[in-house]
Amino acid sequence: MTPGERVLRARAAAYAMHAKHGSRKAALKGQAALLAKFERHVDPDGLLTPEERRRRAVLARRAHMARLALASARSRRAK
Repeated sequence: MTPGERVLRARAAAYAMHAKHGSRKAALKGQAALLAKFERHVDPDGLLTPEERRRRAVLARRAHMARLALASARSRRAK
């Protein structure tokens, strides 16, 4: 299977999933999982209060997204 075929197959599967379950449900589940990952990252020992852990996780996610945006901008500029 070529990379182009793989992309088309994945796109079709994504459309089918969103048609069956709705986009919002899938997005919320993914966002919650990502935030949980950052909560584990900022407080691996579980010592922080839930409010502080969530605050730090949100900031860690923002920092991660900012790094991705910077890498994307550099990549586009290099092309």
